[in-house]
Amino acid sequence: MRIEILDTAEDDLVAGFEFYEAQESGLGMYFLESLYSDIESLKLYGGIHRRAHRDFHRMLSSRFPFAIFYKTVADTAYIHAVVDCRRSPAWIRARWR
Repeated sequence: MRIEILDTAEDDLVAGFEFYEAQESGLGMYFLESLYSDIESLKLYGGIHRRAHRDFHRMLSSRFPFAIFYKTVADTAYIHAVVDCRRSPAWIRARWR
Protein backbone atom coordinates (compact mmCIF):
# COMPACT_ATOMS: atom_id res chain seq x y z
CA MET A 1 0.00 0.00 0.00
CA ARG A 2 1.17 3.50 -0.86
CA ILE A 3 0.92 6.34 1.66
CA GLU A 4 0.15 9.95 0.86
CA ILE A 5 0.18 12.56 3.62
CA LEU A 6 -2.09 15.47 2.74
CA ASP A 7 -1.23 19.10 3.58
CA THR A 8 -3.70 19.25 6.47
CA ALA A 9 -2.01 16.27 8.13
CA GLU A 10 1.45 17.78 7.54
CA ASP A 11 0.25 20.94 9.30
CA ASP A 12 -0.93 18.80 12.22
CA LEU A 13 2.48 17.11 12.43
CA VAL A 14 4.28 20.46 12.40
CA ALA A 15 2.01 21.77 15.18
CA GLY A 16 2.70 18.64 17.25
CA PHE A 17 6.43 18.99 16.65
CA GLU A 18 6.40 22.63 17.78
CA PHE A 19 4.39 21.79 20.90
CA TYR A 20 6.69 18.97 22.01
CA GLU A 21 9.87 20.83 21.06
CA ALA A 22 8.73 23.71 23.31
CA GLN A 23 8.40 21.21 26.16
CA GLU A 24 11.93 19.86 25.81
CA SER A 25 14.62 20.12 23.17
CA GLY A 26 14.70 16.99 21.00
CA LEU A 27 11.25 15.81 22.05
CA GLY A 28 9.72 17.30 18.90
CA MET A 29 11.99 15.17 16.70
CA TYR A 30 11.13 12.07 18.75
CA PHE A 31 7.45 12.91 18.22
CA LEU A 32 7.89 13.12 14.44
CA GLU A 33 9.92 9.91 14.27
CA SER A 34 7.27 8.07 16.29
CA LEU A 35 4.34 9.37 14.24
CA TYR A 36 6.05 8.72 10.90
CA SER A 37 6.80 5.18 12.10
CA ASP A 38 3.11 4.71 12.93
CA ILE A 39 2.14 6.10 9.52
CA GLU A 40 4.62 3.79 7.76
CA SER A 41 2.93 0.81 9.43
CA LEU A 42 -0.08 1.56 7.23
CA LYS A 43 1.84 -0.03 4.36
CA LEU A 44 1.05 -3.35 6.03
CA TYR A 45 -2.03 -2.59 8.12
CA GLY A 46 -3.86 0.09 6.13
CA GLY A 47 -7.60 -0.42 6.19
CA ILE A 48 -7.82 -2.68 9.25
CA HIS A 49 -8.52 0.10 11.75
CA ARG A 50 -12.07 0.88 12.78
CA ARG A 51 -14.01 3.50 10.89
CA ALA A 52 -14.44 6.46 13.19
CA HIS A 53 -16.26 8.92 10.93
CA ARG A 54 -17.77 8.41 7.49
CA ASP A 55 -15.07 6.62 5.45
CA PHE A 56 -12.20 7.65 7.73
CA HIS A 57 -10.24 4.99 9.55
CA ARG A 58 -8.66 5.94 12.88
CA MET A 59 -5.30 4.58 14.00
CA LEU A 60 -4.02 5.50 17.45
CA SER A 61 -0.35 6.39 17.81
CA SER A 62 1.70 3.92 19.80
CA ARG A 63 3.61 6.51 21.89
CA PHE A 64 1.76 9.82 21.85
CA PRO A 65 -1.91 10.70 22.47
CA PHE A 66 -2.60 11.27 18.77
CA ALA A 67 -4.97 9.67 16.29
CA ILE A 68 -4.22 9.33 12.59
CA PHE A 69 -7.28 9.64 10.36
CA TYR A 70 -6.98 8.19 6.89
CA LYS A 71 -8.97 6.91 3.94
CA THR A 72 -8.02 4.05 1.66
CA VAL A 73 -8.64 4.27 -2.06
CA ALA A 74 -7.47 1.34 -4.17
CA ASP A 75 -3.91 0.69 -2.94
CA THR A 76 -3.28 4.11 -1.35
CA ALA A 77 -3.81 5.36 2.21
CA TYR A 78 -4.49 9.10 2.26
CA ILE A 79 -3.64 10.65 5.63
CA HIS A 80 -6.11 13.48 6.23
CA ALA A 81 -5.43 14.46 9.85
CA VAL A 82 -3.20 13.75 12.82
CA VAL A 83 -5.28 14.83 15.80
CA ASP A 84 -4.25 15.42 19.40
CA CYS A 85 -6.68 13.23 21.38
CA ARG A 86 -6.38 15.53 24.40
CA ARG A 87 -8.40 18.14 22.51
CA SER A 88 -12.07 18.67 23.21
CA PRO A 89 -14.28 16.17 21.37
CA ALA A 90 -16.31 19.13 20.09
CA TRP A 91 -13.14 20.62 18.54
CA ILE A 92 -12.27 17.30 16.90
CA ARG A 93 -15.80 16.93 15.48
CA ALA A 94 -15.68 20.52 14.17
CA ARG A 95 -12.65 19.63 12.03
CA TRP A 96 -14.83 17.35 9.90
CA ARG A 97 -17.43 19.96 9.03
